Amino acid sequence: MFLVGESGIGKSRLAAAAADLGFAADMRLLRGRGSAIGPMVPYRSLTEALLSLLRTGDPIDVAALGPYRPILARLIPDWGDPPAEAESASLVILAEAVLRLTGLAGHERGCLMILDDLQDADAETLAVVEYLIDNLDRQPTMLLGTIRADQCPALDLARSAGQRGTGVLIELDRLDRADMRRLVGSNLGVRAEEVPEPAVDLLWAGSAGNPFRIEELLGGVIDGGLLVQGGDGWQVTDELHTTLPATFVRSMATRVDLLGPRTRDVLSVAAVLGRRFPPAVVQAVTGLDYRDLLSHLHGDLATQLVAPDGHTPDWYVFRHQLIVEALLTLLSPGERARLAHEVADGVERVYPGLPGEWCQLCAALRVDAGDPVRAGLLFAESGARALAQGAAQSAVTLLDKAWDLLAHDPAARAAALETQLYALAEAGLIDRALAVVGILDQVGAGLSAQRRARLHTRIAWVAVHAGRVADGLNQVAAARALIGPDAAAEDTAPIDVVAAHLEMDVPGPGQMRKAEEMARRAAVVAEAVPLPAVACQALQLLGALTRPRDPEEATALLERSRSLAVQHNLPIWETHALVRLGHDGALRDGSIDRLEQAREQASRFGAVTARYQAEVNIALQLILRGDFDAAGTLIEQVVAATTRLKLLETTQYMLLYRAVLAGHRGRRRDLDTALAEFHHRGGDQAQHASRVHGLARAFCALLEENPDLARTELASSLAAEESNPNMFQLTGRYGLDLLLGALSGEVDWTRYDRVVAAPASRLRWDRQFAVFARAVLEGQAGHAEATATVAEALAIGEPYAMARHLGLRLVGEAALAGGWGEPVEWLRAAEEYFHTAEVPAVAGACRSLMRRSGAKIAQRRGGIDEIPVALRSSGVTVREYEVLRLLVKRLGNREIADQLHLSQRTVEKHVSSLITKTGLPNRIALSKFAEGAFAADTPGAASR
Repeated sequence: MFLVGESGIGKSRLAAAAADLGFAADMRLLRGRGSAIGPMVPYRSLTEALLSLLRTGDPIDVAALGPYRPILARLIPDWGDPPAEAESASLVILAEAVLRLTGLAGHERGCLMILDDLQDADAETLAVVEYLIDNLDRQPTMLLGTIRADQCPALDLARSAGQRGTGVLIELDRLDRADMRRLVGSNLGVRAEEVPEPAVDLLWAGSAGNPFRIEELLGGVIDGGLLVQGGDGWQVTDELHTTLPATFVRSMATRVDLLGPRTRDVLSVAAVLGRRFPPAVVQAVTGLDYRDLLSHLHGDLATQLVAPDGHTPDWYVFRHQLIVEALLTLLSPGERARLAHEVADGVERVYPGLPGEWCQLCAALRVDAGDPVRAGLLFAESGARALAQGAAQSAVTLLDKAWDLLAHDPAARAAALETQLYALAEAGLIDRALAVVGILDQVGAGLSAQRRARLHTRIAWVAVHAGRVADGLNQVAAARALIGPDAAAEDTAPIDVVAAHLEMDVPGPGQMRKAEEMARRAAVVAEAVPLPAVACQALQLLGALTRPRDPEEATALLERSRSLAVQHNLPIWETHALVRLGHDGALRDGSIDRLEQAREQASRFGAVTARYQAEVNIALQLILRGDFDAAGTLIEQVVAATTRLKLLETTQYMLLYRAVLAGHRGRRRDLDTALAEFHHRGGDQAQHASRVHGLARAFCALLEENPDLARTELASSLAAEESNPNMFQLTGRYGLDLLLGALSGEVDWTRYDRVVAAPASRLRWDRQFAVFARAVLEGQAGHAEATATVAEALAIGEPYAMARHLGLRLVGEAALAGGWGEPVEWLRAAEEYFHTAEVPAVAGACRSLMRRSGAKIAQRRGGIDEIPVALRSSGVTVREYEVLRLLVKRLGNREIADQLHLSQRTVEKHVSSLITKTGLPNRIALSKFAEGAFAADTPGAASR
């Protein structure tokens, strides 16, 4: 709900009444106000609101926030330092964090969040409010905002919410004359009709029905002796007809004149600071000691204008913004400039380094003081800080101010522009950022070639983010031309890193090698200079580039990147290195422990994006492990979250893995649907063709018992890899293609040895298929070790349930035809798995092959899933299992037959079959075996 009206109309008073109702209802209360000191304070009202929640003393289980708790450290200092890796957390992620906190706060009791003066809020706060508007309907939270009725983004937001039906807009009008009389009567303690008519005329003329102005003017006429209380009630004096306070400013001037000179100085300094102010700064400017300062602030007249701030301890607040404006109006331009200069100096003394909002306030004060260069430098610093917090739109606004003010300082202007380029890219203003090319000559006048090259390099980074390869390469060329062929290595390295990223998107078989050469060159230089961030970028890019060729080298590069990040306190780069290292470890040995650790660290640091990147890799490993239900759940969770957070690349990867998951379950329709969604979301199927064909479609074909189609898909995968080299693994070249080639006779020992000699063949997923292929070649050659080689492949494939049993099915058929190994046992194990996994084509093929060998096949009927795996593997049927359960009670054959409605002769056959299949000597041993197996189901088992 939004309360909209002009200043003084009563919005805050209504909000206070709502707070009283919320308090009476035992709701959690949060209250914040738009920034009133300085021009732009990102998240100010949200910070106040969340801090007010913590001051209530009611405990909140903040651990339930998970990875979103560190993100809120930006707004809640008590929760520790905010994450240094601000770029990893977008504005939408912060909004989600606030949403989750309000939901947690209001659990089982409701939450009331009041945000006053939203017209003064920054763009990022309004973006969070808009996100809350669209998502609050699913939790017990009431959001109440007050907005001044001036055209502003907050008012547009409120009207839009009203039109969409997601919010209620209440526009507060001024009081009419009758209601104004009631208000005045209430303040005077009389009935409305007892208020003198001349006083009503005066107040109506001066206030136009604005409640605050009514009360201020009423106080002014009473203090001025124009309205007095006598024996016959309230009466106007003769001066009322000659001394007309026609405006609010004149009324305020009268009241200010009643203050002592030092009190006027104190309030003037406070007004220059803004509506809210800390006494320490006023003390630094006025030179008063603390006791004297408090005596001025707590005087009888001063307390009508200022009061202790209920939101921030030891701060004070003017009772209304109009009082601040009126006090400033009473200052001459010269006095105001002088005070602005003195107040800025005082702020810098009290708050060294100008933390937080003080930097922006000082910048505005320097503007008022007539010092544009110092103001511009401070606005530039404020913009850089806002960008580090993820407040990109505020950063753009602040850096625009710096650009205008630094017109006569080219070096400082160029530095501001470098930061501005990052802010524009982060804010999504790509076209505007790229348009900076047109003013580079203007900015570059008087700058060194190296500094101008840095500007071109920053624009090239913008082009990388925008996917505009040609524009990026043009900027790289311009930067190289500026520094020349003999440039210092430290000037070349940042350009090389940008160029390497761009070259990866240029078609052609040689681009990966070219990108790797530039990344290696940049890494060597960046480590030597040092340029730690550039070094981390280069090393991690190298890790991705070299992994398909040499996994061990890739891991070493990533470990070096992580070490540098730790050494130079770059936690965002450390987290990304851990995610990549976890992925490498999973590919090498099948373990996801390090990926889980990386996900945990990302959550601890509040690096939500890095967490989802870790979960992308975990999802792939769950698919390979055959843990399909867990993989599907994780994929859907991440797709839902990243879609809402607009993390498009992560969403695309998960949609691709949704297709891989369908392929590994043999579900062709789901696979095609997933690929269609992947394409619809902007996924590049050409770039991922090797994975689509080799990791999704080929396996789906095998699970459909269509080996010819699987071979075709693998051929497409390898062809795509040749024509468009990429950084992806597990495309079939070093594993499944070898196995199918060995089965078809297309792979001999020479080709096999050549493929497995490649370093990239060492990944565990591929290695299991390569060893299965070796077993086939050994079996075809009549080598006795073929059976042991199959056992070796099973050991390597131990983490990968589906792949391991698929290998048994493929090798089992070849062994059955060639008369080697243990094909029946292998096919029986594969049939058991694929029957349970509901892949009927493969399960049926296994049963058909076993029948061809003359092996006895267990009948498949309802209840088979209840039979323990060990008994199912021994061929125990459902009916035999029912007989075995009844043997626990030591029943005779006739009693068992009666309970199961069978003939006694049939029961005898089942018991005999059970003795054979379990390898037990007699019925007594079988009964004891049954009693041990089903002890928990037997009455009295617990006591035994």
